[in-house]
Amino acid sequence: MSRSRIYFDASDSLNEPGGSGGNSSLGCSDDEFAQLTKVRSAPHERLSRVLPGKAKLPVSPVQMLLGRECNYSGRGRFSLSDSCHVLSRYLPVHGPSVIDKMKSCAYVSQFSNDGSFFVAGFQESHIRIYNVDLGWKTHKDIRARSLRWTITDTSLSPDRRFLVYSSISPVVHIVDVGSGTKESHANVTEIHEGLEFSSNVDDYEDYSFGIFSVKFSTDGREIVAASSDDAIYVYDLEAKRLSLRIPAHQADVNAVCFADESGHIIYSGSDDNLCKVWDRRCFMTKGQAAGVLMGHLEGITFIDTRGDGRYLISNAKDQSIKLWDIRKMSSNVNYTPRRLYAEWDYRWMEYPEGARNLRHPHDLSLATYKGHTVLRTLIRCYFSPAYSTGQNYIYTGSTDSSVYIYDVLSGNQVAKLDFHEDPVRDCNWHPFYPMMVSSSWDGTIASWEFPGNGENPPPMRRTRRRRRFFY
Repeated sequence: MSRSRIYFDASDSLNEPGGSGGNSSLGCSDDEFAQLTKVRSAPHERLSRVLPGKAKLPVSPVQMLLGRECNYSGRGRFSLSDSCHVLSRYLPVHGPSVIDKMKSCAYVSQFSNDGSFFVAGFQESHIRIYNVDLGWKTHKDIRARSLRWTITDTSLSPDRRFLVYSSISPVVHIVDVGSGTKESHANVTEIHEGLEFSSNVDDYEDYSFGIFSVKFSTDGREIVAASSDDAIYVYDLEAKRLSLRIPAHQADVNAVCFADESGHIIYSGSDDNLCKVWDRRCFMTKGQAAGVLMGHLEGITFIDTRGDGRYLISNAKDQSIKLWDIRKMSSNVNYTPRRLYAEWDYRWMEYPEGARNLRHPHDLSLATYKGHTVLRTLIRCYFSPAYSTGQNYIYTGSTDSSVYIYDVLSGNQVAKLDFHEDPVRDCNWHPFYPMMVSSSWDGTIASWEFPGNGENPPPMRRTRRRRRFFY
């Protein structure tokens, strides 16, 4: 969240664009990352042999179909990269259609890994799971237990059997999604088991700390959580106990995730402006992070992994997204960052105009993406799906009530989705279809698609809303 702490390194001096440190332009100029991204969505190399003339990228869908009919690949079908080459141009920018409208702010929205379920978490203790394949019919309506201010995060297990949800308390609750109970009221119609992240039960009542981010491991056996006591927690679901607590940062840890399927590497992002990389295989001997990623000037609000154990992105209160390669992280794990404006609070103040073009002198990021705003709440960002786009894009919600989509290589804004009336805290792209769902503080869950139904979106009913300063 936000905390009035001052971090200072006397050797730091911020640079204007064109200075000696960090990136001098938006977009990614790293050759290896660019090549890996292009390979994921490039047509088959034999395509040029069957097309008349020299094929120029991007190849049109008509030419791709012609090449397929001529069996350029020798397999009579598109490869995965061929499919991505076609699908990545059909962005979910039409609509939207309203899926649901609640009286409280929507904080969390996410598809299941197969796209069949969609989870939405709202401020007033409400979580809804929709069955996407059945026309967004409500699969489960959950009333959260012991809510503190809001649902801060949810995570659906890989097998879609269980859902965990967190709040600003040291207890994460788990719900059986596969049960026959549609109306799941905590400990009334169904038991919501509490997973204790604090050894002192009294701490829960005293708000000792809250959990801002929680994620399942790929095998579903563990969850990792980020908390306001500057720590990362790993909970073993089979043993039903905490297996690891890492005093990770010098401020609230707002985001955490496993780097890949192995579960060995963990990424974290904090209000101390740093992303850190943790290798559990050597943590017990070293007792410290494997490395740090410095470059943001203000606190990290969210991180997303590319899933390859190498690349990640982070959204931050300096109004930017950054792309990182952990092979280029710093080993200076004791680095103390500098807080640019000690009195600035993102929850209710505008970002200082004079800081928008400043750069960190030791910026280790591969690329920077700007245009959206990150104020009032922990705005989230993601890589676009690998299956349909080859992760060619990065997308994010924004305080200005929009969703932004950036080209990951050029850094250009390729789309801006305008519909909501309040900050879009979260948004999620369907893992296989050209569909995106945005969730906003106006209480609306909206679906964007390609090509859309051709209808204009219904007008929003403007309501006078109380300005929120927290989380």
